[in-house]
Amino acid sequence: MVVVGGGTAGWMTAAYLTAAFGERVDITVVESADIGAVGVGEATFSDIRHFFEFLGLAERDWMPACNATYKLAVRFENWRQPGHHFYHPFEQLRSVQGFPLTDWWLRHPTTDRFDVDCFVMASLCDAGRSPRYLDGRLLEQEFVEKDGLPSTIAEYQGAQFPYAYHFEAHLLAKYLTRYATQRGVTHVVDTVREVALDERGWVSHLETAEHGRIDGDIFVDCTGFRGLLVNKALAEPFVSYQDSLPNDSAVALQVPMDMDKDPIRPCTTATAQDAGWIWTIPLISRLGTGYVYARDYLEPEEAERTLREFVGPAAADAPANHIRMRIGRSRRSWVNNVVAIGLSSGFVEPLESTGIFFIHHAIEQLVKFFPATGFDPQLQEGYNSSVQHVMDGVREFLVLHYRGAKRADNQYWRDTKTRAVPDGLAERLEAWRSKVPDAGSTYPRYHGLPPYSYNCILLGTGGIETLPSPALDLIDEKPALAEFQAIRHKARALVAALPTQNEYFRRMREGS
Repeated sequence: MVVVGGGTAGWMTAAYLTAAFGERVDITVVESADIGAVGVGEATFSDIRHFFEFLGLAERDWMPACNATYKLAVRFENWRQPGHHFYHPFEQLRSVQGFPLTDWWLRHPTTDRFDVDCFVMASLCDAGRSPRYLDGRLLEQEFVEKDGLPSTIAEYQGAQFPYAYHFEAHLLAKYLTRYATQRGVTHVVDTVREVALDERGWVSHLETAEHGRIDGDIFVDCTGFRGLLVNKALAEPFVSYQDSLPNDSAVALQVPMDMDKDPIRPCTTATAQDAGWIWTIPLISRLGTGYVYARDYLEPEEAERTLREFVGPAAADAPANHIRMRIGRSRRSWVNNVVAIGLSSGFVEPLESTGIFFIHHAIEQLVKFFPATGFDPQLQEGYNSSVQHVMDGVREFLVLHYRGAKRADNQYWRDTKTRAVPDGLAERLEAWRSKVPDAGSTYPRYHGLPPYSYNCILLGTGGIETLPSPALDLIDEKPALAEFQAIRHKARALVAALPTQNEYFRRMREGS
């Protein structure tokens, strides 16, 4: 097997496959020294913990090396109106008498903050708390790690682990390079000059500048937006999502921070702007920040100027990285003997930190459908179907953010309400006006987002009015009100007991 391209996608793939198959599969990574990483994939889903567990890596092993911090939620600012914020947390939504707590909240709102009333994590984020005590214990007994937990992303959806990670993607790639090469993966630093095809149209070998010919039976395309193998060599069509997701560009900065003085928020922040939104990702030694925008509404120079003004004086000397994003997916991610993973497979913009999730999911599916004894078309079809549904489902979820945003103060935000919606979403949007989303009314195939995520975005963005279930008028409200009270008490107790992220990671580094 030859993995073409390093970076986060290439080295996550090589590390995972060598952990899965050991010496039974020979793996070579061909990585160019001339091509830098895109560098926007620094926030993750909570499911990423399974990746590290599969590799046998504890947090104390890899987090300090990658300047990693905890992420309890995504914080959305100004999507409803200036000064308003809400959280999409890593916390399953509670139910009372068969109805989700958000439904009860619509009927009996105890405050104007659905996230604080329905989830504990929102209060922890507001208070800047770590999800672990200084001695390493997890915040709640029900979240304690146990042997026998489901080992794949999809299997774990019934129980929500309470946090994900922020990390520096290029440092993770370096860490995984060491991990994989120590376990037998061959690392070739060279530039691919030619992708050679045989008479069937399959890739037969690569021609490199310094190492000459490199042969393989399976080639994994981790060449980013270029899609060197899957799109260029094999001419697989690209399916654009731009009709429903307008943003196609980003400008990013790496801003120094001092852990001894600057608080480390336990969340990714997405702050709405005139032509998109700005991400803020707190790491140990810096902030990762960037403006995701649509070039139809904003020029790159103005986007950079806006980002620097948003960050303030700390951004003065930070170099800007301008990125053109290819929004959509390859029609098929596995074509002939080429499997695309990462940006060559697809990307939908980093609004919900799905880039690393797409990589992790694709690697798991490759192991699941791996052609150990030959290329069975059914295995290929199973892989492609799974990857396509994940990306199409995430696309639909992101469209809800823009369609649901109450903000409509300029042409960009007004146009987000009239753009095309993916098949099926229009019908679902109408259903959600009468009943909050549940498992029967969201995207029907696995895509990493449970129904509670749709509840958070629908109620948080505020542009689509939804009504409580009429049946709640006939059901005793006391158990629901008691649950709201229990959440408030639990949140207060945890805020009082847990350390800040700064305190926790200072202790981790002192002990590493």
